[in-house]
Amino acid sequence: MSNFKIAVLAIFSICIVAGVAIFALSKNNAGSSGNLVVWGTVSDDAFNAAYKNSTLKSNKNVKISYFKKDPQTFESDFVEALAEGNGPDLVIMRDDEIYKQSNKLFLIPYANYSERNFKDRFIEEGELFLEKDGILALPFIVDPMVMYWNRDIFSNNAIANPPKYWDEIYPIIDKVTKKTAQADILQSAIAFGEWDNVTNAKEIVSMILLQAGTPITAFDTNGKLTSALQNKYDYPILPSFSGVNFYTQFSNPTSPTYTWNRSLPSSLNFFLSGQLAMYVGFASDIFSIQQKNSNLNFDLTYVPQIRNAPKKVVFGHMYAISIVKQSRQIPGAFAALDALTQPSPIQALEGVTNLPPVRRDLLAAVPTDAYKGVFYNSALVSHSFLDPDPAATTNTFRDMIKSITSGQAMTSEAINRAHQELNSELK
Repeated sequence: MSNFKIAVLAIFSICIVAGVAIFALSKNNAGSSGNLVVWGTVSDDAFNAAYKNSTLKSNKNVKISYFKKDPQTFESDFVEALAEGNGPDLVIMRDDEIYKQSNKLFLIPYANYSERNFKDRFIEEGELFLEKDGILALPFIVDPMVMYWNRDIFSNNAIANPPKYWDEIYPIIDKVTKKTAQADILQSAIAFGEWDNVTNAKEIVSMILLQAGTPITAFDTNGKLTSALQNKYDYPILPSFSGVNFYTQFSNPTSPTYTWNRSLPSSLNFFLSGQLAMYVGFASDIFSIQQKNSNLNFDLTYVPQIRNAPKKVVFGHMYAISIVKQSRQIPGAFAALDALTQPSPIQALEGVTNLPPVRRDLLAAVPTDAYKGVFYNSALVSHSFLDPDPAATTNTFRDMIKSITSGQAMTSEAINRAHQELNSELK
């Protein structure tokens, strides 16, 4: 068969697939009736808040059943259910799970939900779910990173404000970090550098890499997702090298920035005990911190940025809703997905989760609440990356950091190994 015929057949096949998808979503009875099953890892209270405040609640012809699943077993349960033909119609998953499951999800054609509408409605992080021919998922909840800081430690050391930029952290280290004659750390400015006892280590390292200028993974000219850890992006040195060096310096005993080691308790517990000046965590951590130590005098602020960087970046986990490809009720599932991401249900989620909305129109009115204002503005600059396999990439990042801090590898060697492993995971 000639190359011309092959090309024509390929184009014809693509048109058939696109046509079937559009037809599936444009039936006259779309969303008019059906019993839809939704699986997710968000709480029952969160889903019910969105559902009760959506137009679905008043539609007596549509019944929705939500099943909260254990995040640890969600993937195996999902795959098993699909194999048995008993899978859900919709799933709510975290951003780092969606790409891995993308071959099981229905791609919503842009003819049914335009890219322009998507970008106008949702924050930039949601664009992770945009593909060449359609949309994998619609944003539902976002949980951005923020920085919690101990007001007593700052006041006792005559420091008026927390840092806005990472370079402002160095004089704070000099004033705040306390050590014994044997270099044992009694009080620390910040818990960076190690892995096992740094709460949210993967997310913190990912955020620093994103701030430094690498997207971690990116599509090449052939449309293939690959590791970007070895891409310079017109910087004088690899952004990944700058980011990893910045993070690991805090665990180097010979460095003036030495503030953390692997013998200390978890960074969250050290903060709760009043011995850590700054803790980088998620907006969702606030209630846990308040409950575990009601006497802790803390506040929260934005995560520091790189000075003069072209854009602000914080890491955020996003939960999004997708239609399962195997569903026999694609039109109804699409109608439900659209209804659940309208302003009223998304706003109702905030009352349950205390997290900022994923919609731009709702973020335009910043609350006067001291905490929520930070959450809202952080949501607008939240980012993540297309993660091929969260468990595998966690191991890759962990090995990269630990090989450097243990002295087993130079930074460049560790990054190159992580780059190769990430490409293997993407295959």
